[in-house]
Amino acid sequence: MSIIDIKSLTKKFGDFTAVNNVSLNIDDGEIFGLLGPNGAGKTTIINMLLSLLIPTSGSIKVAGLDNVKNKERIKQMIGLMTQETVVEPDLTGKQNLQLFAQLYHVKESEIDKRVNHALADADLTKFAEQRAGTYSGGMQRRLGLVKAMIQEPRILVLDEPTTGLDVQNRSHMWQRIHELRKRGTTIIMTTQYLEEADELCDRIAVIDHGKIIAMGTPSELKKLVGVEAVLEIVTEPGEIEKIAKILKTKFGLTTTISAQKVDAPLNKKAQETFARITKDFEREGISVLSIGMHQPTLDDVFMKLTGSGMRDTTGEAVSTWTRMRGGAN
Repeated sequence: MSIIDIKSLTKKFGDFTAVNNVSLNIDDGEIFGLLGPNGAGKTTIINMLLSLLIPTSGSIKVAGLDNVKNKERIKQMIGLMTQETVVEPDLTGKQNLQLFAQLYHVKESEIDKRVNHALADADLTKFAEQRAGTYSGGMQRRLGLVKAMIQEPRILVLDEPTTGLDVQNRSHMWQRIHELRKRGTTIIMTTQYLEEADELCDRIAVIDHGKIIAMGTPSELKKLVGVEAVLEIVTEPGEIEKIAKILKTKFGLTTTISAQKVDAPLNKKAQETFARITKDFEREGISVLSIGMHQPTLDDVFMKLTGSGMRDTTGEAVSTWTRMRGGAN
């Protein structure tokens, strides 16, 4: 059963179309990922969902309510964790949560209970009376997550939830997101880490230039690559073009070059082709830093669909937090 219904959603900024006729449904209780290069339209969609931007055309319904006509009711249903870590550094962890509970109009009789539960949930109970500005980056991100949950929302928006976290803290964040899903929370997330989307998301929409170009489960999206395996060669920058040319002329492979890496899809007889390539390289004395092959990943899907990696652009609107602070109209 859908909790969010988006139909023919379009947003223009002057002559620039940030979101172009997007339609999708998000099921109650699922983790739904929005993936795309920077500037693809993800943040603009989130801003419209949160009623921070008015659509140029189209509609968004949350639990059956139009989000333009029912802004205040819908705001009570949605929690937001922005990609920027947002804590009041001069307030303690406990005071941060108390402040947010008041802003979300949590009943006075409920605040202490929810704050204490949130501190325990974030493993911050023993740091409750310390100023949040003294917390490590991982502690601040955990505080940010439970702040977003303080009003017990039905829907939680996670905008780049693990940005800047080390491997250990990222793993802890994944665990907490899984736990929220088990509680029945619907989660919408954006991320630059494609392995994160693969691990967490039930379904994913890939967005580029304001349009949905693919949507499905991670497994369904990987099938779009349409190959048995992907060859991956890491080499010195000066050798990349040479190796790409050899793969094309000798083995008939289509290559993709990025940084120090050459990728090539192996459509059939992958093991046999891989063995031939490694023997040829050895015989010809071609030096590489590493060579291997793997099953298609979301990275491969992303490269196939968008033709590039996560690129930097200036096309999309400002971040959700900047807009909330009044930095854009």
